[in-house]
Amino acid sequence: MQLNFRKDDIRIMSKELIKSFTALEEQKGIKQEEIVDAIKAALIAAYKKNYNQAQNVEVIFDENKGKFIVQAVKTVVDEVQDDRQQVSLKDALEINRAYEVGDEIRFEVTPQNFGRLAAQTAKQVIMQRLREAERAHIIEEYSQYQNELITGTVERVDNRFVYIKIGNVEAVMPHNDQMPGEVYKPQDRIKVLVTKVGSDAKGTQITVSRTAPGLVKRLFEQEVPEVYNGTVEIISIAREAGDRTKIAVKSSDPNIDPVGTLVGPKGSRVQNIVNELSGENIDVVKYEEDPSDYIANALNPAEVIAVQFGEANDDKSALVIVPDYQLSLAIGKKGQNVRLAARLTEYKIDIKPESQVEFVDEDSSANGEVESSD
Repeated sequence: MQLNFRKDDIRIMSKELIKSFTALEEQKGIKQEEIVDAIKAALIAAYKKNYNQAQNVEVIFDENKGKFIVQAVKTVVDEVQDDRQQVSLKDALEINRAYEVGDEIRFEVTPQNFGRLAAQTAKQVIMQRLREAERAHIIEEYSQYQNELITGTVERVDNRFVYIKIGNVEAVMPHNDQMPGEVYKPQDRIKVLVTKVGSDAKGTQITVSRTAPGLVKRLFEQEVPEVYNGTVEIISIAREAGDRTKIAVKSSDPNIDPVGTLVGPKGSRVQNIVNELSGENIDVVKYEEDPSDYIANALNPAEVIAVQFGEANDDKSALVIVPDYQLSLAIGKKGQNVRLAARLTEYKIDIKPESQVEFVDEDSSANGEVESSD
């Protein structure tokens, strides 16, 4: 908003601001009351600074005349010690015979010529308050989108951020929130997850992501009605964005297969998510209360023979035995499969091939206990 104050005329300044009230409220959503409060604070600051006045000043807004009035608040006393803050009872009674000692009287002290410096000071404070009000409004409006999926338009790209237009504000996508291999061009429409709504010294900042695990969850909520209505619940997600994601699901309805529901007929549902994520592989596995079964499912597509846990109740480590020919599949390329399975289940997983262990006896085998052959 452009403020053009006329030299030495605070009333004209007020009129120009008043004309902008409607535009500010319509375009930026800043209420007139917020603007008036900002102006009052600005005028008080300018008056005290430039006229060396005491702290007992107020500013009121005359809506009928469309102007701001500076008032000095003085206390009625028997004997005046400071005429900037006090008025004698004798003088007060000449104004109104009802006044008594201790009452407060307001005197208009609006300068005829406020001065260029005062107007400039007011302008600076007003603009700052307006920026703060706008910032607060944006944060309030967009906080509801925290951790939500939203579609925006790429505006520009630099070495640090992709700048995305969302409604009337600009969001930023840092480099580590950008999908490896994706190229973002101006006017591209992309789906992003809002990860942060806040402000810093530079102003309001909305941060979005294409790599957050929550993005996958929101995409499935859009694609799969059973996830959106809660019939199928996403328990955990482990993701290496741009490459592979594992997602664990369960159903509150025993007649509904949670994995098949997310995958969809002929894989159509999960394929739509894969396409949105530029070909990222997605493994959907069934969550099980039994950690042995859950870990085995998490290592899909590898086959698991047995799972052994540490002796301590709080030990979150597991030894997983797989057929020799399944070892590389269980570990995955550069350890990705076991790494994602560990993050999905929150267990530290160690994998050994069947040939490196021997089962002690039938009871031990039933309990998943193994012994090294070395």
